[in-house]
Amino acid sequence: MSRKPSHIGTLKYPILGVVKLDTKVKDAGVFINGAYAGTTHDNKTMHLRAGNYRMEIRAGGATKFAETVMVAAGKTIHINPGL
Repeated sequence: MSRKPSHIGTLKYPILGVVKLDTKVKDAGVFINGAYAGTTHDNKTMHLRAGNYRMEIRAGGATKFAETVMVAAGKTIHINPGL
């Protein structure tokens, strides 16, 4: 009986990147590609698949930050929305 190597079925490289929101504001809304993702408090650190995302931070009924960010696997992006 042969055994499979232990690395079969696992990923050799990470497929996720990290987006960190650098803000003290806790109750602003976070939107990713137009969909509500929660508050800035709930999303201080987000693990997302590599790719491009439209990030918006909304507070007081107005968009305070809107930018397309490129998430790279194994990398961390810091966003300072200036709230």
